[in-house]
Amino acid sequence: MIRKVKTSAPDKKSNPLIGVLLFIISLILLVITGPIGFLYGILHTLFKNGITGLGEYLLKIAISVDQLGNVMMQHLLNLLWIRKGGYPFGNRDETISSALGRNKRLGMLTRFGRGIDSFLDVIDPNHSLNSIDYYIEPSPRIIDKLAWVHIENKRILCVRSKGKVLFYIPGGKREKGESDLMALSREILEELQVRLDTRSFTFLENFEAQADGKPAGILVRMRCYESSYQGKLKPASEIAEMQWLGYNDREKVSKVAQLVFDYLKNEGRL
Repeated sequence: MIRKVKTSAPDKKSNPLIGVLLFIISLILLVITGPIGFLYGILHTLFKNGITGLGEYLLKIAISVDQLGNVMMQHLLNLLWIRKGGYPFGNRDETISSALGRNKRLGMLTRFGRGIDSFLDVIDPNHSLNSIDYYIEPSPRIIDKLAWVHIENKRILCVRSKGKVLFYIPGGKREKGESDLMALSREILEELQVRLDTRSFTFLENFEAQADGKPAGILVRMRCYESSYQGKLKPASEIAEMQWLGYNDREKVSKVAQLVFDYLKNEGRL
């Protein structure tokens, strides 16, 4: 899996006639120039970087073909491989294996889908789970969030919004044009009235799970950071309360936050 970090937005609707025209043009170009470009690519990488370079070149092509298949076969795969309400195939930025892994983790694969997954595991153990791409472009099926993980005395800081039951790890969504650092700093200042020390920002990990209170197959993807802060922690804005929770409090938090708890427990930090 090749991971990509980028800023992008959901696709805008386009004229269907333009889509048909561009498809025909791209198909013609592929048939005419594809073989020539492929042959030149093999010779170029082989002579420049040897077998290693050739392997990397072919891997990139394999991933691109996999992404094409995810779009081209999306309706058939959604019918045969996943149960109703599963995470759908079809994101042009995602491979078939990545979407398969998401559905495996959600328990939404059909018997046929589980059979395909088992076959891939024979070739490459945990293939679909290891192929999940956390950097795919925005999708209506994935809610993208940032979170500030702050731990003291083996307890993690969590907050609860007004009118909600479950606690979550403080953070929120990016606004247009914001970097992770800018967005998370703004959210934490709004929620807890403290300023994060941007110089100490450290990426922790990505976590993804079924979104609480949303239909099956709607996921929340949470990109977690750690950082020191300045000021006094105090709930503000829509935050009703904050608590320091240990691993035994795992059931009090959202599904994606539970994955963070598990990760930190395995690291010996909770």
